[in-house]
Amino acid sequence: IDDARSCRYAFLMNTNYQLSVDTGRLATENGTANPKWFRPDVDPHNIRNLMQKSDAIAIRDTTLWLGMMIVTAGCAVTLWPSVWSVPFWLVYGVLYGSAADSRWHECGHKTAFKTTWMNDAVYQLASFMIMRNPAIWRASHVRHHTDTIIVGRDPEIVAMRPPDLARITLAFVGVVDVYTAFKSMILYASGRIDPEEATYVTPKDHAKVFLVARIWLVIYGCTIAAAVLMTSFLPLMLVGLPRLYGAWHHVLTGILQHVGLAENVSDHRLNTRTVLMNPVSRFIYLNMNYHLEHHMFTMVPYYNLPKLHELIKHDVPRPEPSIHAAFKRLLPVLVKQLHYQDAVIVPELPVGATPYRTEVEKLRPHAV
Repeated sequence: IDDARSCRYAFLMNTNYQLSVDTGRLATENGTANPKWFRPDVDPHNIRNLMQKSDAIAIRDTTLWLGMMIVTAGCAVTLWPSVWSVPFWLVYGVLYGSAADSRWHECGHKTAFKTTWMNDAVYQLASFMIMRNPAIWRASHVRHHTDTIIVGRDPEIVAMRPPDLARITLAFVGVVDVYTAFKSMILYASGRIDPEEATYVTPKDHAKVFLVARIWLVIYGCTIAAAVLMTSFLPLMLVGLPRLYGAWHHVLTGILQHVGLAENVSDHRLNTRTVLMNPVSRFIYLNMNYHLEHHMFTMVPYYNLPKLHELIKHDVPRPEPSIHAAFKRLLPVLVKQLHYQDAVIVPELPVGATPYRTEVEKLRPHAV
């Protein structure tokens, strides 16, 4: 019976990434779900200090973000439809279609601002921009942190095996994501929820899901109506389309969070990577390039992640030195995975670091 169960688990978990009661139950039975995650041995007092939140820093960064959006949008509209408006649209698009992703993420954790309503306000705004229903994605992200890259449990696995490179490529211009978002909005507005999402969204939140979807559809409907009445794409260039033409940065950085690393492990050092990035990308990304640190200590605000990195660097793999270097190491692994190989990156630990758990031995034969 145990052998049959293990074979069924291997088939479902390694070839079927669908979330269901069945795959979730099997992950629980097999011991991969809800693991006890490894954490570095650090002074709890230091961690508590880093967990302190600041309204001042978050207000500064949010004001800069929204202020830049207003300025670039104003310049773009003034110069529209001249070619001189293009650079301003490009900047506005990234601030809308990529920077909103990291604001959605950080305010979803309620760690950006000290004041709760400020987190909630920015979370709702950023959720609209990035087209992620706030109730659905709050629940999704809680599951992602509980069961990070656990097949059959984590709803936020970006690249399944073998990786769908065409879908990943289209994500850079938001085509699939926007299509899926509108399809979901219509579903929610009709009072229904996707069966996979029902495995992690509590019934008490369904009414919120439906209400938000209906409000959003009204907003997009009004935007489209304005474009028709004006016989101009201008309203859509301000609302909606930036999620397409500005998505590339959040996809570029988001791919580097977990892709190419191990599945079904209980040590974030094996399934999450940190990448050192330039200051502009770090602002857009709100320091989420320190992603390993974020997963280990989720309540540390984004502005304290560099300090956390210094605190635990003795016990974690050396970060990738740049976006280019990270992709240079990642792409060969994705190519190998296309041939249905279980190729993964097993990062080297610094001398004296706490060893990986015994589960790393099963990864060594596939390490690249």
